[in-house]
Amino acid sequence: MSSDRVASLRALYESFNERDLDAVLAAMAPDVDWPNGWEGGRLLGREEVRKYWVRQWQAIRPTMIVRNIAERPDGTVEARVRLVVRDPAGSVLERSEVTHVFELVGPHVRRMTVEQ
Repeated sequence: MSSDRVASLRALYESFNERDLDAVLAAMAPDVDWPNGWEGGRLLGREEVRKYWVRQWQAIRPTMIVRNIAERPDGTVEARVRLVVRDPAGSVLERSEVTHVFELVGPHVRRMTVEQ
């Protein structure tokens, strides 16, 4: 896997953790298919993802620490991530390990799924 893809995905997580929504959305295809891990279902398009994260960040403060990024045989890219979710006061609500699986189109994320 190219170092550019790894750097791009690491930058996506860093931007998410910094709450730089514009930078995260710029890494996505306009018709991105994204999981709604907080409320359930899926989101279609950058604007749906934007609205979701604005709602989410008002209620919880998720942080994602990338453990590893690797390409799978089918061409998707997996990111093993440590997730820490805090309430607005900073109390930890959840700690877990998850795998995010990305389908990329050129430099953009086309679809992401979550594996527990």
